[in-house]
Amino acid sequence: MMTRVMAVGIFDLLHAGHLHYVEQAKSLGEELVVVIAHDETVRKQKHEDLRRRMVEGLKPVDKAIIGNPPGVPIFEILKQIDPDLIALGYDQKHSIDAIREGLDQHGFEHVEVTRVKGLSDDLDGTRKIIARILDLWPGTEGGPYEED
Repeated sequence: MMTRVMAVGIFDLLHAGHLHYVEQAKSLGEELVVVIAHDETVRKQKHEDLRRRMVEGLKPVDKAIIGNPPGVPIFEILKQIDPDLIALGYDQKHSIDAIREGLDQHGFEHVEVTRVKGLSDDLDGTRKIIARILDLWPGTEGGPYEED
């Protein structure tokens, strides 16, 4: 039997941590479907279709779809994907216990939930990359090009 894995994320600034996440998720099964956060879930002007295309272009990803807008429960998209397993990123704030409880309440008792390991690199997250850019940006505090 083929195992379908579902991964979720914003994927706003594609980086090595994202690739590692989808590689880890794919290693848990034969098919990986990634749910890209809906623009309204994140903030306006996040370009969900571009984010979806970028993620779908990653070799481990079999399919990427845009998630539900706010107000539509995540469990609705599970009917479309029908995953066997949900892989959470190491830095995602979701509680495995809360997800498990919601899955059980919505008839998805068979779906497993696991958290994948992170990439041991200093640039494995969007916030870390932005902080590094700001550190190196001329005129910003901590940057190497500050004016006297």
